[in-house]
Amino acid sequence: MGLNMADGLQGMLKDGHKHFEGLDEAVAKNIEAVNQLSAITRTSLGPTGMNKLVINHLEKITVTSDTAAIVTELEIMHPAAKVLVLAAQMQEQEIGDGTNLAVTFGGEMMHQSTDLLRMGLHTSEVIEGYKKAAVKAFDILENQLCLYTLPDIKDEAALTRCITSVLAAKQYGYENILAPFVAKACLTVMGSKRPNINTESVRVAKIRGGSVHQSEVLRGMVVERGAEGTVSEVLDAKIAVFSCGIETSGTEAKGTVLIKDAGELMNYNKGEEQLMEDSIKAISEAGVRVIIAGGSISEMALHFIERYNLMVVKILSKFELRRICRATRSVALVRLGPPTPEEIGTCESVIVREIGGRKVTVFNQAAESCSVATIVLRASTENVLADLERAIDDGVNCVKSTCLDPRFVPGAGAAEIELARQLAIYADTCPGLEQYSIKKFAECFETIPRAMAENSGQHVEEVISKLYAAHASGNISVGLDLENESGISDAIEAGILDSYAVKESALRLSIDAALTVLSVDQIIMSKPAGGPSLPGGRR
Repeated sequence: MGLNMADGLQGMLKDGHKHFEGLDEAVAKNIEAVNQLSAITRTSLGPTGMNKLVINHLEKITVTSDTAAIVTELEIMHPAAKVLVLAAQMQEQEIGDGTNLAVTFGGEMMHQSTDLLRMGLHTSEVIEGYKKAAVKAFDILENQLCLYTLPDIKDEAALTRCITSVLAAKQYGYENILAPFVAKACLTVMGSKRPNINTESVRVAKIRGGSVHQSEVLRGMVVERGAEGTVSEVLDAKIAVFSCGIETSGTEAKGTVLIKDAGELMNYNKGEEQLMEDSIKAISEAGVRVIIAGGSISEMALHFIERYNLMVVKILSKFELRRICRATRSVALVRLGPPTPEEIGTCESVIVREIGGRKVTVFNQAAESCSVATIVLRASTENVLADLERAIDDGVNCVKSTCLDPRFVPGAGAAEIELARQLAIYADTCPGLEQYSIKKFAECFETIPRAMAENSGQHVEEVISKLYAAHASGNISVGLDLENESGISDAIEAGILDSYAVKESALRLSIDAALTVLSVDQIIMSKPAGGPSLPGGRR
């Protein structure tokens, strides 16, 4: 066992370690890293936010303004910035939207704390002031800014109005096309008793070609491949799902068959054919008209499937197979044979359609309550389709949050300006050094409408002053307007709404992440594993 005789931290830790401490080395470096991350996402905020082109280590190209996708593809390694990335990822997992708000607000908190530390405030005083301001901000947000509550979650028009602004933030110009699709799909899979949806129940089928205007919503599943045989349409279909392939099963041990003459050869083949025909015949006699195979389909099996006029679709993905079972209420069988009545699924129609030169199989359900709905997206390129899918995912998650909490706050930066104004007033009533932290915390909210105004090319200071003047006169729902010459309008009347659950969760996570990073005063890094570096940076 080696012993380092050096004094202090150098002698306590293994050779090759690195450590940084103090305000200039640890705290300042953490703040700088978080600010650089926030600067990346800030320009993507709002309907006119810019896209980022990210190329990962596998040379996969991603063009998007979705913060969750950006921070995931960037593979950030700095420990302080990683804390904010983890907060954004948790926001994406729990809520599914608001990741840009979480990263941008957390980065602005770190940026504002730089001025406080230069003024001479201790880090603990900054943290205590931020905590006190956060408690007041959540109280204002819940008790004064929840100006709209969705009256009925089953009202398609009202639900469409609530999710339009979410889609506009990602796909500005297409929100009026996509919002009705998302609302219709969510209402299709929503439970009849307690309003709730499973985000996995709303599927997206991306088919390249055409335009977004040619997209549609289908009740049921869409499999992006055609049928294997000649039967391409079955109405009032009874479906049998097999997780195995439809072929003659092989033996576990190798064997040798000695055939002496042509008669024995014919009998051997006929015996194998007879077993396969008996299996397909038994499936047909059980009332099954559509067979779903989770593996390969032999030519012999396909021959008998065609003889009994059955439709067969091959699905190799086990996850897709599970969704088919949920959509058709069938049970996946692991053996080839006739299913029982309880294992047979039903579907209004199974039709092979051609969309954009590509054959797809549509499992359409006409029942009042359907467990799966599919949005068929059309666009020119794969990158556009992927970005549209991310926007739809945010819309579906907004509906999920609305089922739990139907309250909404005014969007377009109106809620943030009101929070900034009221917190600035509240800071003047607080004695001691905490009021400086509360004032800086209030300025953090101003960065949201400021970033949206910058991204839209407006005169930032003029628009911000108009917003403050309107809110000071009592119009707390006035926010930015990208289409109006004045630059501001009433967000509630314009239908620009933000979910309270999304905003509250994003702010809480970003505040926790920023306070965690601020409380760090020393960075200690162990010696990295591996041998010495080779020429070119390789190990």
